[in-house]
Amino acid sequence: MPDIDWAELLTTLADGIWGPMAYVVLGLGLAYTIAMKGIQFRRIPDMIRQLREHSEGEGGLSSFQALVLALGSRVGVGSIAGVATAVGGGGPGALLWMAVTGLVGCTVGYAEATLAQVFKRQVEDEDRKKAGEDIGGMPYYIKYGLKLPKVAALIAFLGLVGYGFMFPGFQVSTIASSAQLAFGLPSWVPAVFVTALIALVIFGGTTRIVKVTQTLVPTLAIGYLVLALAVIFANLESVPDAIKLIVNSAFGLDPVLGGIAGAAVAWGVRRAVFASANGIGEATFAAAAARTSHPGKQGLVQTFSIYIDVLLICMATGLMMVVSGQYNVSDGAGGHLVENLPGVEAGPNWVQKSIDTLAPGWGAGFIAVAVFLFGFTCLLLYYYVANSNLLFLLNGRKGPVPRLILKVGTLAIVFVGSVVNAGIVWAIGDIGLGMIAWINLACLVLLFPLVYRVYRDFEQQNKHGLDPTFDPKSLGIEGADFWEESITTTAATADRTD
Repeated sequence: MPDIDWAELLTTLADGIWGPMAYVVLGLGLAYTIAMKGIQFRRIPDMIRQLREHSEGEGGLSSFQALVLALGSRVGVGSIAGVATAVGGGGPGALLWMAVTGLVGCTVGYAEATLAQVFKRQVEDEDRKKAGEDIGGMPYYIKYGLKLPKVAALIAFLGLVGYGFMFPGFQVSTIASSAQLAFGLPSWVPAVFVTALIALVIFGGTTRIVKVTQTLVPTLAIGYLVLALAVIFANLESVPDAIKLIVNSAFGLDPVLGGIAGAAVAWGVRRAVFASANGIGEATFAAAAARTSHPGKQGLVQTFSIYIDVLLICMATGLMMVVSGQYNVSDGAGGHLVENLPGVEAGPNWVQKSIDTLAPGWGAGFIAVAVFLFGFTCLLLYYYVANSNLLFLLNGRKGPVPRLILKVGTLAIVFVGSVVNAGIVWAIGDIGLGMIAWINLACLVLLFPLVYRVYRDFEQQNKHGLDPTFDPKSLGIEGADFWEESITTTAATADRTD
């Protein structure tokens, strides 16, 4: 009996799950874009304005804190290694389709965040109360919005297992490979280091997670963008040709890469969805934690976070590689259509080589540190998402044993993820995320009319010069207990004042 190539088998399965999803995400994003009249373009000033608002009333995170939490999971190693794999599989044209998916698909992020806000709940968990958060996300809008508690429990279970015991592996795998290339460290060294740091934070509670991400994420994003722009400017004469190559290969017009235009679309959409988490529901838990006066406000904030990740971080990464010529393109049959880096696999190594064109010898070390920090914040948010799903499943029960199992299990996969086959780790991650995404996308289609109602309410109040506030009963929305309780509390306070 021949040996089974598990990496190849799992990759084939992942391709089957994600291939059709490319068109579903684009189609749903386009439908939301048309219905909401291009809200992602019209409301950019409101997105920025909302970031300056503090949380409304007692408790709750500010919109900026929720944005940083969402970015913590979005701006991970997928923004570096994921972009490289997109270029390697689909050519430079994949970058254009990543941008298109980001622009069109961010309305899916708007819908997710809006729904997370509409159906969130007052938190019962003492740790989350201490952090000053509300709680919500995919399972909540499926249970209370669609009235499908069994489906909500299923997606919460998949989220718990995936984000707690599976997905951290591909973050740590990339951290380990970068550290090995840059510093010659065996994979177990960064594994021990990262595991110890993650333990310090997750055993310190949600408050510590918020504080760490609030400090690290903006600093990392700005520093990485500055370096990427420096590399691009150092290769400024190559920028026009690089842009021409990206556009031509995206539409099958390049003589060398024209035959893989379909792969460019598939890889571009796949990695844009992976990096932005559009349709996956990953950022819904952070979106629900914010305290604001209308769900539409947080929808705009989450839309802006996708701009930062896909249109800034990911595009800077891709353009940096293309202008410096530090990439390969697979022919899909084990060979290469373009091979500028013989023997160098797609991943952070390509970005390291790009930085070396600016500062020879510095690329490997810088990217190893950047991948570590990006991956570290992403790992924290993976635990945050897993814990949110566990709290949903516990449904108010304390559950000290399941909580401890989650913490220990997360630390275990963080360590093991650095020493197993990278191809297997990424394929497993793609399969798990794909399963969650398909369920969530189906729910977003069914909840389309409700999202549109909330959007129209937000737009009409804005049109009349009001600061939008949300009353679910006036819109015929049931199950939005948090908002109904808030309105009752506000009315009672007003009566006592009178």
